[in-house]
Order: sequence, then structure tokens, then C-alpha cells
Amino acid sequence: MSGVSATDVFVLSRPHGTVRGMGAVRAFTDVDAASAALRAGTVDGLTGAIPFDLADPAALVVPEVLHVDAAPLAGTPPLTRTPVSTTLHPTADEHRERVAHAVKRIVAGDVGKVVLARSGDIVLDAEVEPRQLLDALAGGNAGHNAFGVDLGAATGSGSWLLGASPEVLLRKSGSVVTCHPYAGSAPRSPDPVVDRAAADGLFSSAKDLAEHAFVVDHLRDRLGHLCDDVDAPSTPQLQSTGEVWHLATPIRARLRDPATTALDLALLLGPTPAVCGTPSDVAAQIIREVEGERGFYAGAVGWCDAAGDGEWMVTIRCLELEADRRSLRTWAGGGIVEHSDPQGELEETAFKLRTVLNALGIDSLD
Repeated sequence: MSGVSATDVFVLSRPHGTVRGMGAVRAFTDVDAASAALRAGTVDGLTGAIPFDLADPAALVVPEVLHVDAAPLAGTPPLTRTPVSTTLHPTADEHRERVAHAVKRIVAGDVGKVVLARSGDIVLDAEVEPRQLLDALAGGNAGHNAFGVDLGAATGSGSWLLGASPEVLLRKSGSVVTCHPYAGSAPRSPDPVVDRAAADGLFSSAKDLAEHAFVVDHLRDRLGHLCDDVDAPSTPQLQSTGEVWHLATPIRARLRDPATTALDLALLLGPTPAVCGTPSDVAAQIIREVEGERGFYAGAVGWCDAAGDGEWMVTIRCLELEADRRSLRTWAGGGIVEHSDPQGELEETAFKLRTVLNALGIDSLD
């Protein structure tokens, strides 16, 4: 199976299968209106993207057809594009300064953790179609994770949100809810000895374990409002993508009311401390002051059927491809805690950008 067809407005490829939304019957930019319509049964399902700040416009559509396939996208090799223009926001020096300032606020007790991101605006030497890039993203990781959202179907912008997020915000089937948060990371290496050392170092890192615990505690607390039997192991696992080692924890819970929809849960759980911080309101305010509007980056992409079942991914390792099919913006962030090192945090954004750059066939933005 390949990427986007002419009628697709949404594609989510996961190891257990691919979900496609074809055509658009109705669009929502207000998340509360979309959620209410789904609970009322006036729509048969929803697909699309939720912004980082829920006060910003969403891009959710009611598809004509919601098609589920048992196989993920097959994936393709990387594309071969060259950047003719690149602008990073902020500069390396500015990002290090932001991290140092955030650490001071953490030490002062203003906030426990805050996630700071960099973005990169790239103009390519040739156009790239969403289908091509989606296939290349799916081919870049062992799980064939990839997503594509036609933002224009809801907003009229003509742009696409594409990525290869490894992080499941939630999956709902009946009364069962599962989450798989990622927080704490280290770059992978082609040298197996160095790669193993990086994984072992991550698993024993007090800084990364503390960062991960913020996320697990947040999800456990939020799920507890709607669920019983919230099971979250006390020790995380090591998970890897093609470019990054992560700390991850599988969480399972049972809804008290199975009528709660996957979209309701996505709005309750996100943004997690993995992409925002804690306390979430203080961290979100710092992010807005420092970065401005994030749009869909660090929000969620996913789908929900008429029964309320569905799956939502955290919108990371992603880009927004503009209507000209040559201009794009991509992002990468890192969680800042008390013992964060400004240079280390800068390097973390660089290796997280590799997911998108590798799919495009770009070696470096330097």
C-alpha cells in the first residue's frame, strides 16, 4: 500500500494497520463543537489534527469514508531533495540562552519542566507531493509509523501536516484505553557499541528518568478522572526509532463510561509534559512567550469512528508542507529540567530533526 490517494484527506500508518479518511463531508475548526457532534451522534467519525493550544483552530473533518486496512504503509527509500533556503528559529546561541533561562526559572520554583522547541523553515529545490513524502516517512522507521493530514480540507490553506510520530497519545477500543508516552531521549549511532552505550546511558540518566516521570504521572492523574484500573509500570522501557532512543512506558486503563470518545480523551490528555511541561498552564505560558504560536506541532493527529473508538498520536517528528509543495516548516523540541545542559539540549533538537531530514534526503541544515 502506498501513501496518499487523490481522495485522501487523512492517513495514519501504524504497525497494526492503516486508517484513511477519504473525502470531506463537514469540517470543524472548533474542537469542542467537533467533540459535541461526535458524542451526539450527528457525525459518523472524525479525522485530522488538534493544535497544541486548544484555543487555536483545529483541522478536523468528517470523512465520506473511514477505511481501515490491516497492513501499514509499505514505505519507500528517502527522497532526493536539496534545500535552497534554510532559516532556523531561534539560532543556536539563542536556543542555548533560552534553555539557561528556563533552568533558572525551574531552580527558582516557577515551573517543574518546560519543553522548548526550535523550528526550521526550508525551501526545497523541487516540489514534493504529500504521497511521496508520506511513503518516505513510513520507510524510515521499523514500525512504518507515518501520518498525513490535509489541512486544507478544514482550513482551505492547501497545506499538509506530515510526520512519523512514534508516540501514541492514546488508543481506545471499547472501554480499554492504552497510552505509550515517550520522554527522555538520546541519539542513536550506526556503531553498535556506541549505540548500546547511548541506550544504557539513557536508561540510567537521572535527568531523563525525572523528565519521563513527569509525563507518566500526568497521564496517570488525567486518566484517573475517567478510568479505573490505571496500570502504569514504575520503570520505563527503552524504545528506538531510526534516529533516537527513548524512554517509554505502556499504560493501560479501563473507562468507567465506554461512551467517552477517543477525541474526548485526546482533549483531556494533551498536551502532555512530554511536549509542554509541568505545571502545564505555567509551562504553556512560557512556551507562548518564548516561541509564539506552535500551531499543530506538539498537538495530536488521529481519528475517531462513530462508536468513539480511535487512535491519536502526539504530533512530533513532523512538518507542514505548504501549497507550493516546496516550502515547509519542521520542528524539534526537548524537555528542560533542573539539570538540563544548554549545549546538550541544542544537540537534542538536531538529532530529532533527522526524522524529517532523512525522509527528504537532506544531510544537514548547517
